[in-house]
Amino acid sequence: MSVIRITKEFKFEMAHALLGYDGPCKNIHGHSYKLNVTVKGKIKNGTADSDEGMVVDFGIIKKIVNDLIVHKYDHALVLNEKMDIDFAQFDFMPKLITVPFQPTCENLLIHYADLIKTQLPSNLILHNLFLRETPTSYAEWFAEDNN
Repeated sequence: MSVIRITKEFKFEMAHALLGYDGPCKNIHGHSYKLNVTVKGKIKNGTADSDEGMVVDFGIIKKIVNDLIVHKYDHALVLNEKMDIDFAQFDFMPKLITVPFQPTCENLLIHYADLIKTQLPSNLILHNLFLRETPTSYAEWFAEDNN
């Protein structure tokens, strides 16, 4: 039976700042992120299941990634938990997510991979993630490099 890779694409808007960075990314700024999630598995054949002929229904991947990442991070401000900002001085309160790491494209990919792997059906393997931060910049995570 053949192993097939399938990919679902996602888009979300997110702001971040890099604590202690020596460059403009130390300031709060945003990106239009594009996340590709690729899983691999065997095609279901010879079953009476409604997803016969599929590795997995794309809707299952969509629900997992939307619940864990897109709905949480879309239009959020992501900061290293060590960053000290008092938002009480502003007329707004951002949708704030603090993380125990520098919120770079690379670290976000590792975090997203860890989240997704916990929710995938047992017949699937997370193969790779692709996160585009700008039109010319992206990072990739591959399971084979992280065993």
